Amino acid sequence: MKPHIGISEKHLTQINSLLEVSLANEVTLYTKTRKFHWNISGESFMELHRLFEKHYKQLEEIIDLVAERIGKLGGKTPGTMEEFIKLTILKEHSGKYPTQKEMLKELLSDHESIIVSLRKDIEACNSKLNDAGTTDFLTGLLQEHETIAWVLRRYLS
Repeated sequence: MKPHIGISEKHLTQINSLLEVSLANEVTLYTKTRKFHWNISGESFMELHRLFEKHYKQLEEIIDLVAERIGKLGGKTPGTMEEFIKLTILKEHSGKYPTQKEMLKELLSDHESIIVSLRKDIEACNSKLNDAGTTDFLTGLLQEHETIAWVLRRYLS
């Protein structure tokens, strides 16, 4: 059954499309953060191991919230790696195991890419798609990514 919530079907389709990209970005970043958690080594091993664990747990919650938002708006949530790889704006680096500093830089870059993407999506939802709920939802995600990016940036200062 389609939702009748004051947003046209055309706009719901567009909103769900941008949420699908957001979901793919979150899953990709989650996977990368897990990989780095598993492979961190060196002087600050335990500190970064715990930090990455905290971040991937935050991302896991975000993933579920984005997937549920898609469902709330009448969409079908993608759930395969093939779909996520096609949709994500983030890049993976198979077979590469970066140093601590490189891990931090890559994660920071990915969070910043998501922040930029979310800002565009927030603007679209607010001004073009008439969806205050998704605007608010994405603003919350933006703030979480800004906080994580700030923490990562502090490690690189």
